[in-house]
Amino acid sequence: MNTFFSRLLPAQRGMCMVLGMVVLFTLMDVLSKYLSRFYPINLILWARFFFHSLLFIVFLGPRIGFSLIRTRRLRWQLLRGFTLAGASYCFTAGLKYLPLAEATSIAYLNPIFIALLAVLFLGEEMPFGSWVASFIAFAGVLIVVRPGSSLFTWAVLLPFVNAVLFACYQVMTRRLANIENQYCLIFYPGLVGSVIYTLLVLPEWVTPGLLHFCMLVLIGLISGASHLVMIRALKLATASYLAPFGYTQLVWVLLAGYLFFDDFPDAWSLAGIALLIGSSLYCARSPRQPGAAEE
Repeated sequence: MNTFFSRLLPAQRGMCMVLGMVVLFTLMDVLSKYLSRFYPINLILWARFFFHSLLFIVFLGPRIGFSLIRTRRLRWQLLRGFTLAGASYCFTAGLKYLPLAEATSIAYLNPIFIALLAVLFLGEEMPFGSWVASFIAFAGVLIVVRPGSSLFTWAVLLPFVNAVLFACYQVMTRRLANIENQYCLIFYPGLVGSVIYTLLVLPEWVTPGLLHFCMLVLIGLISGASHLVMIRALKLATASYLAPFGYTQLVWVLLAGYLFFDDFPDAWSLAGIALLIGSSLYCARSPRQPGAAEE
């Protein structure tokens, strides 16, 4: 008997995968923010990258073998790994010092920076409307953090730098997408991050209790599983079709921030978040039609 999921069109199944994935991302952020009260940021990120990589090795290693690590652009792969490791540190540290919704919304400047970097380094053209959207997005950030408010501290730079570094990571990934296989592109950043944070966490290692250790493992498994889900989703629908559904994460982030940390943005912050979402969606859009599979 066919299930409801199997009766959906391919693009609709991809949409459902993304909707489920953003719930997992929200859970990962909640766990990271909670654990940052007790452990060094480096320990949380070590768990994220280590168990992420372990998941890939266990599930994909036996099936694709050395294709998981075979690369023709090793230096670029290492650079991508360092960039993602830095971006992850900035966002996780931002979660420690900022409310969940505000930190996440500032990080959603990412599509704006991708568009700008694509102009500078990939030779792509940026329409006038995208330039306008970029200025509106920065205005949205200013509304969220409001100079003079309690949020206007050095910590707001952390998700901002995360957005810049993650945009660099994605532009490099776009550059390598037609050269390297998709599993290799995802595995190397996890491997590099594992090595970096293993070295960084050793001097400040704190042995977690059983419950907290399970949470750390879960963070890494969610990170790895979400990438596998995204690979599958992109085989069912185009990135331009799926991108808007990723913004539903902010709904879950608002709810999780209120339920777990008693944080909820005020009216000004909600207005700024709305501007950020609208501007980022505009820059993330594509003239390609949705529904076609993207290999």
